[in-house]
Amino acid sequence: MFVDEAKVLVRAGRGGSGLTTFRREKYVTRGGPSGGDGGKGGDVIIVASHNCNTLSDYRHTPLVKADNGRPGGPNNMTGRNGEDVILEVPVGTLIWDEETGEQLVDLTVADQRYVVAKGGDGGFGNTRFKTSTNRAPRKSTEGWPGQERDLRLELKLIADVALVGYPSVGKSTIIAALSNARPKIADYPFTTLVPNLGVVRFGAYSEYVIADVPGLIEGASDGQGLGIQFLKHIERTNLIAHVIEVTNQLEGQEDERDPIEDFARIQTELVSYDPALGERPMVVVLNKVDLPWVAEREAELRAHFEGEGYTFIAISAASHTNLDELRNTLGEAVGSGQFDTREEWEK
Repeated sequence: MFVDEAKVLVRAGRGGSGLTTFRREKYVTRGGPSGGDGGKGGDVIIVASHNCNTLSDYRHTPLVKADNGRPGGPNNMTGRNGEDVILEVPVGTLIWDEETGEQLVDLTVADQRYVVAKGGDGGFGNTRFKTSTNRAPRKSTEGWPGQERDLRLELKLIADVALVGYPSVGKSTIIAALSNARPKIADYPFTTLVPNLGVVRFGAYSEYVIADVPGLIEGASDGQGLGIQFLKHIERTNLIAHVIEVTNQLEGQEDERDPIEDFARIQTELVSYDPALGERPMVVVLNKVDLPWVAEREAELRAHFEGEGYTFIAISAASHTNLDELRNTLGEAVGSGQFDTREEWEK
């Protein structure tokens, strides 16, 4: 199950207590203090990994605890440190301190690590308190408690291209045709309930990541449809491919949908959610051009959108018409580097 938000309480390990003891060896008179320090408590560490793509592991894990440090031993032996706890999260996960509202880290690179809760230091054994005037100290200290934090994990997918558009315009069919993704495809709205990621290969050695973002309809930024739940996954993309369709106007039935108006409505939702998305480079993709009522409007729609300054491509994902043109256009745009918005969202 795809989960892009989770809350978890993390508790680092407590340091082990120091020991008060003295040397008790044969032939050693008046043995001095020999109590060792306690071991350090374990840390809680979050690591970004490509081995997972959802936060579902933490949906039903309200508490994560690291191991406590062990007490110090005799003969100045330091106690064993507590074991660290490693939490793997998908690349693109933001970590928030729920209590303060502070963003602790944005894990945007695989194997990036962040200590979210530090283990407590071990206590001092009585050897630490030996002085020239106090040769037999009977003092030692307990270990210090580890950090405890209430965290909110939020996943924002990292992709080069986002496919957006009304439900049933064929986004899932497009991503399945272009990439290795295998989303659910059916002939009813809101078939896609979670974002899908796929790797698209073009040219000899090049590739890019494409995301199918579900749930965009009029009112999405206010929570209509699947709404704002998935709008955040568009924020990190460098390029938007806006998919439109021409619906079959049945005689005597008013459809109330037009591709130009659909485009304008979705654009309004994107800008309402984040004004920066209105400035994001965009390619307009007319899908299902193999259908006669779509083909007859292709020239009109091309003239309109190219007149607005957009790159316009007419395809059919079902019949694979012009898919190579779409694959290469998106790939060349991403590969050029001119659309790289990473610096913008890493600020």
